Amino acid sequence: MKAMVFTVLKVGLLLYAGICVLLYFLQEKLIFYPEKLPQDYRFGFRQAFEEIGVKTADNVLLHAVLFKAAQPKGVIFYLHGNAGSLASWGDVASIYTHLSYDVFMLDYRGYGKSEGQIKSQKQFFQDVQTAYDHLKTRYPENQIVVLGYSIGTGPAAWLASQNQPRLLLLQAPYYSLPDLMKRYFPWVPAFLLKYRFETHAYLPQCSMPVAIFHGDQDEIIDYRSSVRLKGLLKATDRFITLRGQSHNGMSTHPQYLAALQQILAR
Repeated sequence: MKAMVFTVLKVGLLLYAGICVLLYFLQEKLIFYPEKLPQDYRFGFRQAFEEIGVKTADNVLLHAVLFKAAQPKGVIFYLHGNAGSLASWGDVASIYTHLSYDVFMLDYRGYGKSEGQIKSQKQFFQDVQTAYDHLKTRYPENQIVVLGYSIGTGPAAWLASQNQPRLLLLQAPYYSLPDLMKRYFPWVPAFLLKYRFETHAYLPQCSMPVAIFHGDQDEIIDYRSSVRLKGLLKATDRFITLRGQSHNGMSTHPQYLAALQQILAR
């Protein structure tokens, strides 16, 4: 009997270890859900835009779209969520161009028309920094607003902590990816996660004004993650709870639009 129990435990541990190894090597497929677009894809946006190529240090061409306001006061560097491509994310650009801000949207590696594949956090951060450096050739840094949505909030907070943009805006941020992983895979050791995206560690390094927006009915990223981040904000920063808002569609929430207008007008 004891031998049988030992055998069962051994098989169970081997299966568990095998699943953990599999998750380690497949984690990009569990975190990122890109939509790939052909290079000749034609966007149908109903506003002025320019397609931009950003070359990385390892010679990968990233694709971005710059949406243009009539008389821009600055530019919003928009780091989008983990699914889709600019073909769909570009639809929210008009919210910001109507407030007289250009919008610069980057497709991460493997998304849209961007080449390559996401392989590490370091690579991901280098890519957004390269795109930010390109943006600084077009706009003074004090006219750049960094905005992250969902998966883009961690990289956005990191980017702001390493630079001096005018503002940092976070929509539905997580405390960190290991913290978020506990909700979906509580049985997986956190050390297996290559992508830490530790928003809580980056925020204290952000000297610019910060605003956090989160729906209290978010079914993807727990609203309580933002409540924890609230304790790291400066006295002059903003924390806005979007009543009745789920994870998707927050950019058209009346509370979001009203607060956004106030924040950008400062």
